[in-house]
Amino acid sequence: MSAPVIPDTAPFTPDQRAWLTGFLAGLFGGTPSSASAPASAAPAALTPLTILYATQTGTAESLAKKAAKLAGSRGFAPAILDVATVSAESLQAHSNLLFITSTYGDGEPPDSAKALHAALAADSAPALASVRYSVCALGDTNYTLFCQAGKDFDTYLEKRGARRVHPRADCDTDYDAPFDTWLQSALSAFGSAPSSDHSSFDIRHSSLPAPTSDAAYSKSTPYAAPVVSVRPLNAPGSAKEVNHVEFDLSAAGRSLAYEAGDALGVVPQNCPQLVADILAALGADGEEAVSTPAGELPLRRALTEHFDLGKPPAPLLAALGLSATTPPPHDLLDALRAAPTKPSVTNLVTLCKRLQPRLYSISSSPKAHPGQVHLTVGAVRYELGGRARKGACSTFLAERALALGKVGVFVHSNKAFRPPADPTLPMIMVGPGTGIAPFRAFLQERAATGAPGKNWLFFGDQKAATDFLYADELHALRASGVLTRLDLAFSRDQPEKIYVQHRMIEHDREIFAWLEQGAHFYVCGDASRMAKDVDAALHQIIERAGGRSPAEAAAYVQSLKAAKRYQRDVY
Repeated sequence: MSAPVIPDTAPFTPDQRAWLTGFLAGLFGGTPSSASAPASAAPAALTPLTILYATQTGTAESLAKKAAKLAGSRGFAPAILDVATVSAESLQAHSNLLFITSTYGDGEPPDSAKALHAALAADSAPALASVRYSVCALGDTNYTLFCQAGKDFDTYLEKRGARRVHPRADCDTDYDAPFDTWLQSALSAFGSAPSSDHSSFDIRHSSLPAPTSDAAYSKSTPYAAPVVSVRPLNAPGSAKEVNHVEFDLSAAGRSLAYEAGDALGVVPQNCPQLVADILAALGADGEEAVSTPAGELPLRRALTEHFDLGKPPAPLLAALGLSATTPPPHDLLDALRAAPTKPSVTNLVTLCKRLQPRLYSISSSPKAHPGQVHLTVGAVRYELGGRARKGACSTFLAERALALGKVGVFVHSNKAFRPPADPTLPMIMVGPGTGIAPFRAFLQERAATGAPGKNWLFFGDQKAATDFLYADELHALRASGVLTRLDLAFSRDQPEKIYVQHRMIEHDREIFAWLEQGAHFYVCGDASRMAKDVDAALHQIIERAGGRSPAEAAAYVQSLKAAKRYQRDVY
């Protein structure tokens, strides 16, 4: 029996809706499925379970829903909560807590979790002795501070007296299996056991929607989308290479529906030259049969389509007789060339990570381009150690996707990054470089729906002559009145470098006036520098134009985040 769903239009707050949805999932999951069950049998008491998620791109939220489905079948009444709605003090009321959090940037928690992260780290944090918990941390081993946000929350909860009932899981980009293992074990640690009516429930199946759903294609079952076009957006002479990529989704219908603000998962293939060099380093011809997630395949095809050839994981380095730092291998070829002995091809592939899809912000509105989806992708190319290096997916799209004809894709929903639900509210968008992608989608959406709200875009790059992405489209939107204001910052067009945050400060009074009118503020692009500089500029604007102290400006910004009026899609 399926649990009823509380619609978004129901007269409840987000917290109330989340609690009711979780409660109903638990209630219906715990109800005997047999119609012949004795009428006099009393229903088993359901154990409350809070599933708290902190997400930047939506992955942790989707896993929280997956967790609730299993928890509901195992005697719990799960309540799913966004960490942005929870205070340190309110955690005291949640006796059983599953915490699922991602990490981004330099080991930072998601934007929605920063307030709780700071509150739990403070000396004044409340005691949480009544809380039992387990943490699942999501991350990427390519980053030095792998899963740091999850590690922090795990430590903070323990320091505040909460009792860890199951060890933290640190999940890499291939998170499905370790997440499933953690969840099954954590629920058992809380005291649940599969009921007789649901003992055959398999969590792995819960992530695969029915073929008739609106999300039939997924990370595990991507859609083979025809590639319509790949064209450069930079003019000749640019120091950058950004491509506009279009896919045809018309045959997928509603099974691959997306909204402005979502991301597209793209399944890449590795560079043929890199594969050839790895085969040479192994002394292999590429025809050797090896086991892959798709069955037994020739080694060349396996390395091209199924295995990550980037930074080697620690077990692989150890098998090659290498330490993690000396010398520092940046990819598999580095490691093989530095290794004192070469592994067998069978051992090699068992130690390689699986090649993962890459997520790109969608740069089109389905209302403006029905049956298509567009991406804005900067090709990653650089020199290191005397070798030319390439971003696996960005150069796959740039060099080979069009010739290949079809590429595996799926929609990654990001409900935390959307145009305002009220079409009359203003938008302020800051998206330099490829960060313009979702804002092209937002503007197309507002043009297609006739939304009357004002729209202000800050865009920047290196040179106006070569790097003004989508210039003709933006000028047309400006002329039509859809784009109310367009402020540009081309850093190399004058002796002193000018960036989007400088343009923001130049217009501090106008920005603050828009915010006071209810404007939503959006940022997309580089997390490590640009997004931090823009955030600092926003605080400065509120101080200067709003007459606030630094503490009051910080509180103002936090109120924007709490109201979901300050949203970031950063990477």
